[in-house]
Amino acid sequence: MLVKDRMTSNPMVIGPDASHPEALRMLHKEKFSYLPVVNKSGKLVGIVTETDLLHAAPSSATSLSIYEMNYLLSNLKVHEVMSSPVITIPEDTPIEEAARLMIEKSIGCLPVMRGNQLVGVITETDIFKTFVEILGQGTGVLRITLRSPDQPGELARLTGVIAKLGGNIHAVASFHSEDLQHVFFTFRIDGVEEDVLIPALKEMGEQVIRVVHIS
Repeated sequence: MLVKDRMTSNPMVIGPDASHPEALRMLHKEKFSYLPVVNKSGKLVGIVTETDLLHAAPSSATSLSIYEMNYLLSNLKVHEVMSSPVITIPEDTPIEEAARLMIEKSIGCLPVMRGNQLVGVITETDIFKTFVEILGQGTGVLRITLRSPDQPGELARLTGVIAKLGGNIHAVASFHSEDLQHVFFTFRIDGVEEDVLIPALKEMGEQVIRVVHIS
């Protein structure tokens, strides 16, 4: 799955000379948390977040009057509070790489590029939705987590047994822990009953960690 499959295409943008109140109104109206900043020539020059805007506002403990605060904010421009340069990602990047980059850089949004053109935005919420889709969606399925030896052919062996018993695999994901000798596999399966599948897996020597019925 690629970034372009989960991004918001043609995202709303704002100019660097837009005012602080204008940017905040746009975010609240559209229920976004991030706005790419694009100059008049269409070049991405920054990104501004709701947090950036809120941090730029005077503290509630200020001695300024409401009129003075409004005046200051109306003269504060987006380019004064935006983050620049921007960390971006190409549209054909695997979505797990986008997640890794967000974690590594401690950011919640990545503008998505096609060459030098901004074509979308992908956020941490998009990543979470994808994760839920992989592991949590679907009804009438078994969600099974196994602890298996981390060795070549192990996943093929497991899927072969599931298929032989009539199981239909909707999704599979693998996770590592501190134990580098083992890997956790999580399957979403239908077409086979738990009381048939679980004994077969245990007979293979698999450690069944968790079984959940998603109804």
